[in-house]
Amino acid sequence: MISPAPRLRRARHDGGVISTDLALALRDAGLVWHPRSGDRFQLSEPEFDADVFTVSEMTIEPREYPTGRILAFNGTTEWALDSVAQEEALWLPSEAQLREMLRGAFRSLRRLADVYEVEIVVAGEPHMFEHPEPADAYALAVLELLRRIA
Repeated sequence: MISPAPRLRRARHDGGVISTDLALALRDAGLVWHPRSGDRFQLSEPEFDADVFTVSEMTIEPREYPTGRILAFNGTTEWALDSVAQEEALWLPSEAQLREMLRGAFRSLRRLADVYEVEIVVAGEPHMFEHPEPADAYALAVLELLRRIA
């Protein structure tokens, strides 16, 4: 089923969903999305700016065509969407997906007074990233890794 999940505004959070601003920064830094069931995303269309959608095998599924990948909205009569090009969707990686991207560089997630701190080690040097939302702390760490690769 489609999950116009809880309504979000730009740079707001909802239980494990990173902010729109950080999702944009990750995409701009080269993070590639291969849609899977359970992935959450936003559309760049102004009328859907505050909606978060979830890829689901029954209602929103990725489809490959020679012209590119689309996200097909199946049987969603309440939405005036048949499909959108993947490029029009902004992936909002989950906290678990971001932690997985850190792989061997990840050392810890700690709750401090009013922020979460993610520690990674890159080239033998520890790096800490703090944010009030744990998913965004992970996203900042992933962003650092992507910047070092570029």
